Amino acid sequence: MAEVRGRAGRYQPDVAPWHGLADSRDPVAWADLAALIGPGAEITLAGVSEAEHPGWERGLAFEGVQLVDVALRTEPDPEALLLGPADVPEMLDLVRRTEPGPFLPRTIEMGTYLGLRHGGRLVAMAGERLHPPGWTEISAVCTDPAFRGRGYATRLVRAVADGIHARGETPFLHASARNLSAIRLYESIGFALRRRVTFTAYRTT
Repeated sequence: MAEVRGRAGRYQPDVAPWHGLADSRDPVAWADLAALIGPGAEITLAGVSEAEHPGWERGLAFEGVQLVDVALRTEPDPEALLLGPADVPEMLDLVRRTEPGPFLPRTIEMGTYLGLRHGGRLVAMAGERLHPPGWTEISAVCTDPAFRGRGYATRLVRAVADGIHARGETPFLHASARNLSAIRLYESIGFALRRRVTFTAYRTT
């Protein structure tokens, strides 16, 4: 799923929008990343140096939070369905309407995704994305606006986390620092704030 050039790397563009630098203070790493993505490309990086680098324009920044499982009760959900490639068009449509964060055509390949259907229609989903050793990120937690308030997101987070716990790993997740309702929900079911993260947009010139 990766593309690497020198001291920079990224996920393939249809998998995930995340890019990385071996050392965000290293001009060579920035030059490698510029060569990897090409001119006029826009990306977002997490927690990088604010220094200016040749060939790059710095854009807007926004704050996020990272939360980790400290007391989450997990359990499988008998109504949750394992989502697969055939479900991707519906998943992309749900993401477009609810904006839970990046989800692309091949993001589903990064881990297990579960969904809930109502009348055959996909109305909620959640799944796994990043996998640092010993940890798994829960991502793309979203519910159709017409079906909110029914506890679907909590059920799916518990079910996805149940599979993560079964592997002996710890769930974590990210949210916009402005999404106070989501943060309160996650904290109420057993997540705790680990750190705040700044996401900054950059564009190659």
